[in-house]
Amino acid sequence: MTTEVASPVVAQRLFSPRLRAMTVGVVALISLLAFESLAVGTAMPTVARILDGLPLYGLAFGGPFASGVVAMVVSGIWCDARGPRGPVWHGVGWFVAGLLLAGTASTMGALVVGRVVQGFGSGLLMVALYVVVGRVYPEELHRRIFAAFAAAWVVPSLVGPALAGLIVEYLGWRWVFLAVPAVAVPAMLLLQPGLRTIAASAVRPAANALARIGWACGAGVSAALLHYGGQQRGALAVGLVAAGIVGLLCCAPRLLPAGFLRAGRGLPTVVGLRGLASAAFAGAEVVIPLMLSRERGLSATGAGLVLTVGALSWSAGSWLQGRLPAPGAAPGGRARGIRLPVPGSPATLVRAGLACIAVGTATVALAVWPQVPLPVGVLGWAVAGLGMGLLYPSLSVLTLELSAPGEQGRNSSSLQLGDSLFAATVLALTGAVLAVGPAPGLGSYAVTLVLAAGLATLGVLLAGRVIPAARSRPAG
Repeated sequence: MTTEVASPVVAQRLFSPRLRAMTVGVVALISLLAFESLAVGTAMPTVARILDGLPLYGLAFGGPFASGVVAMVVSGIWCDARGPRGPVWHGVGWFVAGLLLAGTASTMGALVVGRVVQGFGSGLLMVALYVVVGRVYPEELHRRIFAAFAAAWVVPSLVGPALAGLIVEYLGWRWVFLAVPAVAVPAMLLLQPGLRTIAASAVRPAANALARIGWACGAGVSAALLHYGGQQRGALAVGLVAAGIVGLLCCAPRLLPAGFLRAGRGLPTVVGLRGLASAAFAGAEVVIPLMLSRERGLSATGAGLVLTVGALSWSAGSWLQGRLPAPGAAPGGRARGIRLPVPGSPATLVRAGLACIAVGTATVALAVWPQVPLPVGVLGWAVAGLGMGLLYPSLSVLTLELSAPGEQGRNSSSLQLGDSLFAATVLALTGAVLAVGPAPGLGSYAVTLVLAAGLATLGVLLAGRVIPAARSRPAG
């Protein structure tokens, strides 16, 4: 009854006077994190050549990935114990310091150190901003603000690589790092008034906080081994990837929600589905340009435009889920002060998003064969991007709504850890498959794309388990 009246009001409140500066600040910071992660990939070949640092090339990517994993756990513990204000400030500080170190580096080793510092700041910041959403924005705006987060990642994916290329060509590679702090600091200042309104948490740090940080260090090193091993060839690659997988199997379950491995109802499944979706999409995304250029004869620009189609449809899916009618309360009311929204069922958008990813990546796999028209594969990738847009904000909203205030940091950390670790594992395995034989062939492309579709299909089968057991049936 209230849904139809509330929707236009919600559209205005996201940029209401009370929230306007906060919204602009958080979206700007996420855009900068996204731009930097994409721009570095464009600039790094030039950096490695000028600094004579090719042996450390892989570490320049694996190092910040590892430090980011550790920072996500630290940020979750910190946010729950004292609130998100400290992690946000430190996240921006470490991020900016790392950029300055990298931008002024005279050796590749110094640049890697800067990248590690930058990665730590990014990890702190990403988790803390999720907690800020939970503490500052009213519940009915969560889907809208997470849709804005998604757009803040998608837009840099459209313009970031080209802009970074222009910066490298006309200003020099250092400005890829040095220009970002000029925007990051003003964005942080926009957050300051809103951060002051967040009361400090009165929750004592968990008894196992130090142990969790230790396991995070192990997971970070394992993820870095996976990342580095995926870029190698031969026995070295096999050894590094195997060591990384074993390390993650030992460490990751201790960092993710209890019941994660058996897809327990509620938060464990929410975290698991985020990981499956991220792994499926990332695994397909790295294969598509290679397949299109080698098998279909597309230029680098043409293959990049296909990926752009997926980014645009991702943005469209995010926009769509943010404007669907506001869901009602779950049967049975509240438990521990948590209200679970149900658009028919909390699993509806989740299942729809995963189904789109599964169908889309399977359709792209058909385009491996020359007899299949290329537009079929492009359409498939657009469908997969639409699924990511429907899914990602929906899982972010569910994470906050399944979290008591003192658990938002830990659970947001788990969500992003699952995302990162699943993707790293599948990317390493994808690299290993593509490395088999003298050159990638139709079989290796098909295997990797079918694997991506299979992961998303598994998610479709598990989607109903995002509903906690106590609320999976009406109260009688």
